Amino acid sequence: MLNWFAKRRRRNIVRAPFPPEWGDIVRRHMAQYRLLTSDERARLHALIQIFIAEKSWEGCGGLVLTDEIRVTVAAGACLLILNLSHNYYENVETLIIYPSDLVLPERKLGFFETALEPLEPDGPFSGQAFEQGPLIFSWDAVRDGIRHAGSGYNVVYHEFAHKLDMLAGAADGTPRLRDRAEYQDWVKTCSREFRRLLKDVEKGKRTFIDEYGATDEAEFFAVATEHFFDQPVRLTKSAPELYRVLKEYYRQDPAKRIRDNFIDEDGDKSRAGEV
Repeated sequence: MLNWFAKRRRRNIVRAPFPPEWGDIVRRHMAQYRLLTSDERARLHALIQIFIAEKSWEGCGGLVLTDEIRVTVAAGACLLILNLSHNYYENVETLIIYPSDLVLPERKLGFFETALEPLEPDGPFSGQAFEQGPLIFSWDAVRDGIRHAGSGYNVVYHEFAHKLDMLAGAADGTPRLRDRAEYQDWVKTCSREFRRLLKDVEKGKRTFIDEYGATDEAEFFAVATEHFFDQPVRLTKSAPELYRVLKEYYRQDPAKRIRDNFIDEDGDKSRAGEV
């Protein structure tokens, strides 16, 4: 019965035309949007409408939430699930947006706790995903990903990749997959690429995949997702097998979209040989 009501509510949401001003926001803020087919754009619009309507949005630190903020974050989240079987990120209820990077306050010791090391707050962070809690973003960081499209940095892709990972039961770098064969292929490929990155970082070698991905397997998946959507052509050259398993998981081929449209990863027209 609850599922029937949810479907009915969602049908009613998408009956309303996609607001033209929302379309302008997506076109300005998502470099990949111009590469999507008309059918993909229509599906993305519907996902955005439902996502914005169903989630709770909170502006903190003096930030006043606007359509620009909601649509920009929702568009990035929904691009990831464009071709996935999904329930609109059922593990996301609330999105909290701050104006800029923030530092958590110093944690107080519990009555029965003993400090084994200084209880210093974590450094500034631009986004955070909690397994049983909200998603937190810095709006400045979200805009950095827009301004520097093609850099491999996108905090929205990163944090929503964590939430996809968590849907499988734990944040361990292995999202919900379709069958045993895909699971085995994923573990074999991603474990090899994670170890390669870890070894290169330990040796101080320059890496294409951001070294933050060497933190653990969960961060590796989130960072790889950023590169997959933001630097797909370069990822095919640097780690073709990693690109392949991500393409099979997301059921999208962003590198092909770029090559087919003769557009480089910064959004500029280019000749195919220069992509």
